Amino acid sequence: MREIQFREALREAMSEEMRKDENIYLMGEEVAEYNGAYKVSQGMLDEFGAKRVIDTPISELGFAGIGIGSAMNGLKPIVEFMTFNFSLVAIDQIINGAAKMMSMSGGQFSVPIVFRGPTGNAGMLSSQHSQCFENWYANCPGLKVIVPSNPYDAKGLMKSAILDPDPVIFMESEVMYGDKGEVPEEPYYIEIGKAKVTKEGTDVTLVGFGKIMKVVNAAAAALEKEGISPEVIDLRTVRPIDYPTIIESVKKTNRLVLVEESWPLGSIATEIAFKVQKDAFDYLDAPIIRIMGGDVPLPYAPTLIQEYLPNAERVIAAVKEVMYVKQ
Repeated sequence: MREIQFREALREAMSEEMRKDENIYLMGEEVAEYNGAYKVSQGMLDEFGAKRVIDTPISELGFAGIGIGSAMNGLKPIVEFMTFNFSLVAIDQIINGAAKMMSMSGGQFSVPIVFRGPTGNAGMLSSQHSQCFENWYANCPGLKVIVPSNPYDAKGLMKSAILDPDPVIFMESEVMYGDKGEVPEEPYYIEIGKAKVTKEGTDVTLVGFGKIMKVVNAAAAALEKEGISPEVIDLRTVRPIDYPTIIESVKKTNRLVLVEESWPLGSIATEIAFKVQKDAFDYLDAPIIRIMGGDVPLPYAPTLIQEYLPNAERVIAAVKEVMYVKQ
């Protein structure tokens, strides 16, 4: 094992697959000459050339459509959005094109394409550049949605996404690209749709995904010091959701706290809460609690951002609430 950055793990995943298959290419704004807005594609233009690492105009609708068309004709594009906030310009191509093409063509066309880039807030970027769209895309049949939380998962899941015959939404975070983690030298793949129990426990199940796992892990560490044993699950993918892993954990701990950065209405946490109460109601010893982002556009002021976002203190309080511990 060696320790590398999140951005390096993504670069390795893309480069390893591109070396094996000349039909794979990367396309997006500033991915080539500038080495990527977040330096994820650094050095890839030099290795693969301008036909396979392609700078595009500022036209998400246009280059998303080109990517989908090329995927229908045998290529395997990786399309980078500088942020998924900008994917809203291309959402017609993603939802009405990529996601539906297999079904609408009666199986004649598959669309092996990966749309990747950062999601969620990254500091004082205000409302239009700080939104979470994981649940938006996860709502659409025909798409798979991956949200890794660390370099190891990012590499293994990216390699699987590139090889997947269906369109994949791969969501990262601007504030995670510099995070370091252990990643094997040898190639490996991680199954899409399989959550990971990152910490076993007996008292309460904590579920999250993406960069919010930092909050979940911090809360779990603090709870351990107080004699409370949380079990921690990193979803890794939010379509499909690994319900069996969550339900098996709840059967053991009898309590569930869900943590997500998104707005509350129609969230991934809402969907999981429904599924658990439907399939594991008799195992619950307390109501399920969600810790969510604020139900408002993200403010600019750092003090308001702190109030908006989930934090370890809120998670700890929720755990004590479901355990009926006086605070």
